[in-house]
Amino acid sequence: MSEEKQSSGFSWFLAGLGLGALIGVLYAPRAGRETRETLISGAREGTEYLKQRGREAADQVGDLVDRGRTQATEYVDRGKEYLERGRAQWDEFVSQGRQFVTEQKGKVSAAVDAGKQAYQNSAEENKAESA
Repeated sequence: MSEEKQSSGFSWFLAGLGLGALIGVLYAPRAGRETRETLISGAREGTEYLKQRGREAADQVGDLVDRGRTQATEYVDRGKEYLERGRAQWDEFVSQGRQFVTEQKGKVSAAVDAGKQAYQNSAEENKAESA
């Protein structure tokens, strides 16, 4: 009995398959050759579309890379400019510091000389008074 049910199920499957194929052929809007040509044409158009989009994407990426390169160059140039300004300011500060030290050295030296002179004068006055 189970063999009979299997062969009956398979028979129905084959009958459905044949009926589906018959209905497909009867209601097909085009012949097989036309359908294949339509599919091939669509595939070619799709391929061409993808190639075109790929070219456009490559161009956009190239533009972005160029823009990025330009910006990077601009930032490097600005950085060099800031570095040069910083070096110039540093050199100016060092020069001013040296000048200040030189001035203070002169003032301190003059004050020390004045102090020595005052001491000598005071020492001489004390000797003259003691004698």
